[in-house]
Amino acid sequence: MNTRFLDACWGKPVDRTPVWLMRQAGRYLPEYMAVRSKCTFLELCKTPELAAEVTIQPVDILGVDAAILFSDILTPVEPMGMKLDFVPGPVFENPIRSMADVDKLRIPQMEQDVPYVLETLKILRRELASKVPLIGFGGAPFTLACYMVEGKGSKDFAQIKRMMYTAPEVYGALMDKITTMSMEYLNAQIKAGAQCIQIFDTWGGILSPADYERYILPYTTTLINGLNRVETPVIHFVKGAATMLPIVQKAGGDVMGLDWHVNLGTARDILGSAMGVQGNLDPTVLYATREIIEREVKRVLDENADRPGHIFNLGHGILPTVPPENAKFMVECVHRLSQK
Repeated sequence: MNTRFLDACWGKPVDRTPVWLMRQAGRYLPEYMAVRSKCTFLELCKTPELAAEVTIQPVDILGVDAAILFSDILTPVEPMGMKLDFVPGPVFENPIRSMADVDKLRIPQMEQDVPYVLETLKILRRELASKVPLIGFGGAPFTLACYMVEGKGSKDFAQIKRMMYTAPEVYGALMDKITTMSMEYLNAQIKAGAQCIQIFDTWGGILSPADYERYILPYTTTLINGLNRVETPVIHFVKGAATMLPIVQKAGGDVMGLDWHVNLGTARDILGSAMGVQGNLDPTVLYATREIIEREVKRVLDENADRPGHIFNLGHGILPTVPPENAKFMVECVHRLSQK
């Protein structure tokens, strides 16, 4: 197996910088769309053979150094008792607004409630045995809470912030329940074969640094500390965290995912040599010419300055209209320009 991704997670020397893409199994690939045309998004997530197929596609097509489970961060929220639909973005029919709503939520039994996720992981470990490592993932408690309270995506997140400030006991009870669920979900993924876990806090950057430390950090720290991670590195990605890297670092992940709003070299100076980093090319660079893509890849690699513990990635998910050949060229550039 190509282990340079896992080696980089642990800060070990590698022959060249490993690279994978957030949302690398997705709509930009015609091969994915061919599978997706046969079913709904949720059906695809819940059909292990198909989910495994689209997980493996970008490994073979792009030549990336890791596969990431095809699923959705809201998958384990549905069996908590919240009806989920995609139209096309996620929508919950009855958002959480009161303590009574929180009390109704149950902690799923992962083997019974999301068996399709665990079966997909088992299939993938067999299929990827001679290829690349497998990343499992989940949403951070705050990001999951945002969707559960708002009911869908939001521009201002007024409902979750109102709950934080005016009903802290409801907010705390909800976050405690989500944290427990997430811990059990991610540990089930590790048991089923995930070799690394990425925690996505897509909306963690919507709070001020002080509020992040007060309302998010304790729960993410509890989650990370509760994972069975002796041999399983944890990547913690908080979008919009450029102004609060030292606070986010306190959560205790092994690798910090970085979006494109921070110089990677500056981030490494702040975080210190003991913590790896992942990132952080602006996803829209993949619309550019090959000359610009290569230039920007080199810039990110130069910012890292050959320090161990760097995993190349985009600063967020690949966009659905990116030409696949540009993504493949980016991967080739990373490997070629970082070759030891």
